[in-house]
Amino acid sequence: MNISFKNRIAFYYTLSTATIVALVFLLIYFIVSATVFYHLNNDLNYESNKHKSELTIENDSLGFRNEVEWMEREHRTIEVNPVFVQVIDHEGNLITKSPNLKEGNLAYNGTKEDGKFFNTHLSGKAIRQIQISIAKNDKNYGYLLVAMSLEGSQMVLSNLKMILLTAFPVVLIILFLVARLIVSRSIKPVTDVINTANMITRENLTERINIPTNKDELHKLVVTINDLLDRIENAVKREKQFTSDASHELRTPLAVLKGTLEVLIRKPRKTREYLEKINYSINEIDRMNHLVDQLLLLARFDGQQKALDRQTFDLVELIENVLYRLQFSITEKKLKVDIGVDQPIQITSDPYMVDIIIENIVSNSIKYSSENTCISISLSRMKDCVSCSIKDTGVGIRKEELTKIFERFYRSDSLQYPNVKGNGLGLSIVKRMCDLLQVDINIDSIYKEGTSVHLTFMSSNLKF
Repeated sequence: MNISFKNRIAFYYTLSTATIVALVFLLIYFIVSATVFYHLNNDLNYESNKHKSELTIENDSLGFRNEVEWMEREHRTIEVNPVFVQVIDHEGNLITKSPNLKEGNLAYNGTKEDGKFFNTHLSGKAIRQIQISIAKNDKNYGYLLVAMSLEGSQMVLSNLKMILLTAFPVVLIILFLVARLIVSRSIKPVTDVINTANMITRENLTERINIPTNKDELHKLVVTINDLLDRIENAVKREKQFTSDASHELRTPLAVLKGTLEVLIRKPRKTREYLEKINYSINEIDRMNHLVDQLLLLARFDGQQKALDRQTFDLVELIENVLYRLQFSITEKKLKVDIGVDQPIQITSDPYMVDIIIENIVSNSIKYSSENTCISISLSRMKDCVSCSIKDTGVGIRKEELTKIFERFYRSDSLQYPNVKGNGLGLSIVKRMCDLLQVDINIDSIYKEGTSVHLTFMSSNLKF
């Protein structure tokens, strides 16, 4: 059976409160019961001591010193706080008794109840009784039996029990209803969460839950969910933008390929023209292949599906391998590359990802550097980090564009430099990998003067 969250809380609250109320009610009953019998026992002690002091032993016989005592009203009536007194010998034979006993007799239980209080009946009515032995010179001459009515006390306890048993379920029902009302108001933000969540779709991610005024656990929950919705909205926006940009980037080389092939089949061409167009088409295919590779790489690291393969390696050697692969581009633009380090620097990280980071940065420096200029690479070990700086004297980046360079497909002044090939994904990949490797990246640039990229490998990536 499915029970709502509201009713479950109310039920558990009522159950716990019912246990406490039951214990309190039991405690009240036992306290009242103990108090009633305490006073009754005191009265019996008082009466027994009083009458015991009036007993005399003469000629080995028990009797009252003053028989007029038996004429007192409390011994002649059973309606008003009666006290029943009876004297018996050591064998249990009646010696005398108070007139209010009439034809009845108090119970004699031998010696087992001597000096103790016990409950019994007289003419069908409940009484409480005490039995005291009367002795002289270590010889037992008989017993004094004193009793008082239990009817009033039992009535008080019976009424109290009935009131408590009647009040208990009533209290529980009221507690449940009140708890349900309080819980209903308390979990209203949860209801708002449910209603808002039902309204949110992929096309409507702007809805947010109203934040409760009380800064309690529900306040934290709502804030956390709103933050989650913000992240989801941003992720969906980036996905839409990514899909739009990717389709645009792929559409352009496909259109070029289609146009080139259509031109080739319109009429017969010379071999040189065929070779020229085929080489051009191959370059466009290579461009698309590179773009697809970058898109797949970015998608793979966006989902963090690739586990980090941490190894200890020489960062200087890795940079030298990158420069060797890019040697053709460096030579083609007559660039000079200066590495300002003369000793190995060991770090512990993912060499594959660090290689991609360095290659993308150096490749950008080569693309945007003028001919016959210099690219400087410097490395330095500090107390808890290793710093790597790659500086060029190329076209630079405008200050207002520095905040956008890590966006996917963003290219600074792409129309002004049409000869620079690229798709604007390189720095997006670099930023994502730096985040995964916990490498700080900062870019300083002055337009028309050059750009410096600073990488900081923190202590968790170092190997001493």
